[in-house]
Amino acid sequence: MNGEPEVVKTFLQKTLRLQSWEKKIDQFQLGEGVMPASFKVMHDPHKGTETLIADFGESAIGRVAPVDSGFWWIILLRAYTKSTGDTSLAEKPECQKGMHLILSLCLSEGFDTFPTLLCADGCSMIDRRMGVHGYPIEIQALFFMALRCAMVLVKPEGAGKELMERIVKRLHALSYHMRNYFWMDLKQLNDIYRYKTEEYSHTAVNKFNVMPDSLPDWVFDFIPLHGGYFIGNIGPSYMDFRWFCLGNCIAILSSLATQEQATAIMDLIESRWEELVGEMPLKVCYPAIENHEWRIVTGCDPKNTRWSYHNGGSWPVLLWLLTAACIKTGRPQIARRAIELVETRLSKDGWPEYYDGKQGRYVGKQARKYQTWSVTGYLVAKMLIEDPSHLGMISIEEDRQMKKPVLRRSSSWTI
Repeated sequence: MNGEPEVVKTFLQKTLRLQSWEKKIDQFQLGEGVMPASFKVMHDPHKGTETLIADFGESAIGRVAPVDSGFWWIILLRAYTKSTGDTSLAEKPECQKGMHLILSLCLSEGFDTFPTLLCADGCSMIDRRMGVHGYPIEIQALFFMALRCAMVLVKPEGAGKELMERIVKRLHALSYHMRNYFWMDLKQLNDIYRYKTEEYSHTAVNKFNVMPDSLPDWVFDFIPLHGGYFIGNIGPSYMDFRWFCLGNCIAILSSLATQEQATAIMDLIESRWEELVGEMPLKVCYPAIENHEWRIVTGCDPKNTRWSYHNGGSWPVLLWLLTAACIKTGRPQIARRAIELVETRLSKDGWPEYYDGKQGRYVGKQARKYQTWSVTGYLVAKMLIEDPSHLGMISIEEDRQMKKPVLRRSSSWTI
């Protein structure tokens, strides 16, 4: 975006080399395709050398390997290729191998009956215990987007041909599953409220045996008359109704969300501005968990207290994702409003990592100042709003061949 593609190219190449490192936690070997969660540069003043040290989860809080980092690498490779027109990097044998290894991990067959990826808690941006194990929306949306990106990056030759066939099959199954079962609007909420349980037949409407009594009180007030969103998680007798910003924005950018669903997500953000944006964009999830639920779900995590950090904290880095989603849906005024909010405080506050409080009013109690991704999130948002043509790097149009949801649930109201 800033006319420095060599920086991105170097980053892609350097991080790809880290993939080949031995990945071992205690006596267990991680999958070959796992990408590092992070890395640091070690300086040797005596030799005058620099060495990259990768973390594949062995240094993380919960010793959890990252699932999202491989997806982001593929997404960034596609953005670089789209921006520069340079296909030579993606076509290099090492890049092709890297994508094959990442995707082979995700497309491998197992015991799952769903096309979604089964994950441990803390395997993504939310890297602490927050009840996002199972099939979290953030991972599923990134998985979908990475598969869409791989469609134009993987060479359909040799092993690539078989991989492409597996990608296509998974995309169709994943889009159908997500659009039907993760989608929540007023009509769907009312359907769940009236669900029958213990349906064993293949004709069951309540396919996950969700108990209507498990519906949280807050969701009835949160769902607006016009609008909807992808819920946080779904599994056997379980639905996590929390709103997660990253997953819903990526769903729009990747076209996992249909045009009607994307519009409904924007309607929800406008209708619930005070809850999701407040005084500092943007809630990483909503609402916060607290009291007894907080103790059980987080294990009494002192960093994830209510309305702090990953538990309903406000993260300025998410501004660029909101801006991109707004531009794609033709609602740039929403992004401008959020950017104006950020400009009143973020720089004065020293570019903190996150904000606390129900409205995002307070600098986070453990927030690091001058955080790179807080600065970057704002700059990318500004560049996108000033030149919307940049959106092409990170947005993918809908594949018309993918099946739309069979709407016994109504699609949300649109303008």
